[in-house]
Amino acid sequence: MYDYIIIGAGIIGLNIAKNLKERFPESSVLVLEKEKEVAMHSSGRNSGVLHAGFYYTADSLKAKFTKEGNSALKEFCALRKLKVNPCQKIVVALNEKEREGLHELKRRGDANGVELYLIDEIELSKLYPNIKTYKEALLCPSTATVDPKAVTKEFALVIKELGVELVLNAKYLSSKNNIIKTSLGDYEAKQIINCAGLYADKIAKDFGFCEDYVIIPFKGIYLKDKNNVSKLETNIYPVPNLENPFLGVHYTLTVNNEAKIGPTAIPAFWRENYKGFDNFKLSEFLEIIYYEIKLFITNAFGFRSLAFAEIKKYKLSYLKRLAKKLTNNMNHEGYDLWSTPGIRAQLLDKRTLELVQDFVVQGNKDSIHVLNAVSPAFTSSIPFANWVVEEYVIKNK
Repeated sequence: MYDYIIIGAGIIGLNIAKNLKERFPESSVLVLEKEKEVAMHSSGRNSGVLHAGFYYTADSLKAKFTKEGNSALKEFCALRKLKVNPCQKIVVALNEKEREGLHELKRRGDANGVELYLIDEIELSKLYPNIKTYKEALLCPSTATVDPKAVTKEFALVIKELGVELVLNAKYLSSKNNIIKTSLGDYEAKQIINCAGLYADKIAKDFGFCEDYVIIPFKGIYLKDKNNVSKLETNIYPVPNLENPFLGVHYTLTVNNEAKIGPTAIPAFWRENYKGFDNFKLSEFLEIIYYEIKLFITNAFGFRSLAFAEIKKYKLSYLKRLAKKLTNNMNHEGYDLWSTPGIRAQLLDKRTLELVQDFVVQGNKDSIHVLNAVSPAFTSSIPFANWVVEEYVIKNK
């Protein structure tokens, strides 16, 4: 019997394993991963942006963990000699209403202790001549980019160095009395920690949790300019709609100096709906389409207009047109290659039909379930894992 079994070797599961083993060196920790390697899903398919923490209200977990996580991940990358692109971020406004939105973001950033500067059009044009804004823009120096797959794989190396056991190709099948049945056999633990991402809600239900929630998948794709023909120098974001968790079409400069436009936030029809009918499961399709039809009919959180707007982004000219609103005369000819799709495991509250914005964890002495670890979970992973261990694992012992 293990002391702890963690289901899922994404950035959160690996960090929880690392945290547990560093706190309790004599404990036995096992991480189970259904894929042939780590970082096959959200952790390896996200933008790689290290966010700063100014989008979120000061009382949210996201605000606290994003700011702390930004510096913690930079320290980790320096220690393990992983590349970081300190490319900053500019948030721009299109009109007076969005300019007010910039000031709201600045207030949130100030409350969260994030370094932010409101700059005028003249200052912006001196820094980045190709970026366009209405009167003012927001400069965030601490935003950076990393290779998310490389970072996640490095955490897998770290936990093995610490003595954590990592078993790949072990697909979760069911559980009973803290015995987990997998495709490679049965495993038993005193505490089970569910970090299964897109399947976290399904596994939680086996343990009697997550009754009021369901995960709705959203597909994100970027349009890439592999050689940075556009000469993008920094991340350029619009003022987001703070009522939903998506940040709008923006420019991202990767750690390898590739430029990207995106992402989409297209409602997916099953959990790993990356391409064509790959990974299709009829039961998942029926469950998810039920909720998506419900959201469409009720138009909860503006789902109807969101769905139509997102589907239009599959057209290159439309996606580029949205991005061009943020720039002056940037060359968009190099944006001609779609990135590998990623799926956002977004928790939906079935009672209110609202997308859950903050992190959600449930559990007891036998099992802990990380149910909503959406963006910026990658940036927040180190302090978030520490919080899960302190507030759920240790207190429920």
